[in-house]
Amino acid sequence: MAVNPLPHDLLWGCRAEHLPADAPDWAAQAMLHGQPVVVRRAQLADGLVAIGIRGVGREQRYAAQMPLAAVTRRVSPESLIERDSVHDWPAIRALRQLRPMLNASGLTWGVSGSAGFELASGVAALHAGSDLDLIVRAPVALDKYAARQLLGLIDQAECQVDLQLQTPCGAVALREWAGAAGKVLLKSSSAAVLVRDPWNPQELAA
Repeated sequence: MAVNPLPHDLLWGCRAEHLPADAPDWAAQAMLHGQPVVVRRAQLADGLVAIGIRGVGREQRYAAQMPLAAVTRRVSPESLIERDSVHDWPAIRALRQLRPMLNASGLTWGVSGSAGFELASGVAALHAGSDLDLIVRAPVALDKYAARQLLGLIDQAECQVDLQLQTPCGAVALREWAGAAGKVLLKSSSAAVLVRDPWNPQELAA
């Protein structure tokens, strides 16, 4: 399967034998059960993709890699926005509440984190205290005014909503970008750096 995975995409096809020998048993078991993995940011050799494996507990997170050739299925956060869950957790109710407003915004958005994992896989990952994690694909700069408008929208939800802006240079938290700080933390494939403009690749090279 030819894929060009992006951060936060969910991939199927990783097997226990793709993991290093010292991988925790729970991670190998998750792969034996056919769970998806999430794409993370990292620089790897061609033909490999950086992934994260999640277990049952919050402390069970494992960073690994898998061959792109092994991918059998890919689900993007954007493809999950119309999905629903049989569980009525606050994060799911918040998604239902925000969906029409985000759809009307014209932004390309998606569901990530625990909610995205559960909606895509059917594996229970949410609980009563779960936040709702969202992403917005932002190929061009989102000005501060628009960022504050978007923040005001998601802050209407009944649970905490964490939204990441996915710029061509990496990811920045909407809440930071909408704030008054002169610099914000940009997470790229090579590092996490403080920048003034998360859309400016020259700041990563500085």
